[in-house]
Amino acid sequence: MIKKIELSIPPEELYNHNYILHKAASLLNTKAERISALIPTRRSIDARSRNVVYKISFNAYLDEKPKEENIFIEYKPVSDNKKVLIIGLGPAGMFAALRLIELGIKPIIIERGKDVRSRRRDIRAIHQEHFVNSESNYCFGEGGAGTFSDGKLYTRSTKRGDVKKILSVLVQHGASRDILIDSHPHIGSNKLPKIVQQIRQTIINCGGEIHFNSKLTDFILKKNKMIGVVVNDNEDYLADAVILATGHSARDIYYLLHKKNILIEPKPFALGVRIEHPQKLIDEIQYHTKNKQENLPAASYSIACNVNGRGVYSFCMCPGGIIVPASTSNDEIVVNGMSVSRRDSPFANSGLVVEINEKDFTSYQKYYPFNAIQLQREIEQNAYLMANCTQSAPAQRVTDFVNNKISSSLPKSSYISGLTSSDLNLLFPKFITERLKKSLFVFNNKMKGYYSEEAILVAPESRTSSSIRIPRDKLTFMHTQIDAFFPCGEGAGYAGGIVSAAIDGENVANAVKNYLRL
Repeated sequence: MIKKIELSIPPEELYNHNYILHKAASLLNTKAERISALIPTRRSIDARSRNVVYKISFNAYLDEKPKEENIFIEYKPVSDNKKVLIIGLGPAGMFAALRLIELGIKPIIIERGKDVRSRRRDIRAIHQEHFVNSESNYCFGEGGAGTFSDGKLYTRSTKRGDVKKILSVLVQHGASRDILIDSHPHIGSNKLPKIVQQIRQTIINCGGEIHFNSKLTDFILKKNKMIGVVVNDNEDYLADAVILATGHSARDIYYLLHKKNILIEPKPFALGVRIEHPQKLIDEIQYHTKNKQENLPAASYSIACNVNGRGVYSFCMCPGGIIVPASTSNDEIVVNGMSVSRRDSPFANSGLVVEINEKDFTSYQKYYPFNAIQLQREIEQNAYLMANCTQSAPAQRVTDFVNNKISSSLPKSSYISGLTSSDLNLLFPKFITERLKKSLFVFNNKMKGYYSEEAILVAPESRTSSSIRIPRDKLTFMHTQIDAFFPCGEGAGYAGGIVSAAIDGENVANAVKNYLRL
């Protein structure tokens, strides 16, 4: 007999099996000896009251043993009968490739950046030498932006595809099984590279191809059909279909599409700053105590409000994390956040961003359809000038930002490349700064202490999502004008995060199979 139960477990008893067993027996009104196994299926933290507890759902097995469940997929070698080009080896491209292999179709992946190991050297150069390799950085390379930006796996895209399958594939390639039960699963930037390498090996072992340092420089069209691409200006790749999964920072791809008269359009996105607090402060606010129990993780938060008809919200919150330089060229500054698996940094950071829509693009109309990109560019390049043409990001204490004064000193920060004290009111348009200021007081009402001299703003957080959409048919997932061409993932405007991008990759792979009539 199997019973589904939920228990409230104090943090100090989290690993006390005897305590949990007897609590389950009490709830089931039975003897502990009858319970042969307690298999956790869902785990979350309830910090709404002063007594913080874990809420854990179990499958309780009474008088029978659980059967072993094989959640892994058997990937088999594919033939060369049908070939599909995938442009980009981020989450969308990787999972599109894995799904194509499941369907017996050969994926050929074109990746402008380097493999994960080689990428590390280029990322180190950003921190230490303030040099950005425009083809290999936090955004470009094996695994995409997701590899070195935390590995948060929470998604609201549960109706778009099988979230559990995506998580299971990650477990199959080395992720902890904890991600299958945690309400906000997380892998960590220290563990993601090995998982990405394992996925690469699966693709290659099954007959797929991966070409690094291979930049798409042109599309090959025959009438209104995509038949291939040109790589590095001199090498042609032909295939039965092309999946474009290049991520939201590959702006050159948008310009190339426009040049080829392939329809693209501006879309709303969000823009703002990274706000960083001492993690101890966030722990005290969220757990209602100055002495966090050791079995509780670094506390996180998710907050949102409406200011003058526009949403302002936290984005990609990184408890126990660091702020990183996510620039893709040497003349700009972009920041993002990440955490390692232990989340043991003394800092907590989160995007704090304002919704940007078409009304904000009016002064950039001459740049259509690149209105939003132009707005992003100006802010990113002005930030670079503010930082004396280095990757030392402009920053300001929260209190000084609100009071329109440059900070005479800045608190310690996780941002390795250094900070430059600046007036962020001069960096952003007024409609952004005014909303950010008002939101800080709203959020302080929800989290007493959020508005603090200890908190700093680091700018800009400008790549929250794509500011361009590549239109596709809702049923076929194919571009509305071009046959055999499948826009996919964040860069195409259809995902936001690792899991939603992976789901979109699988959905597009299924659509390619239908297109090829297999």
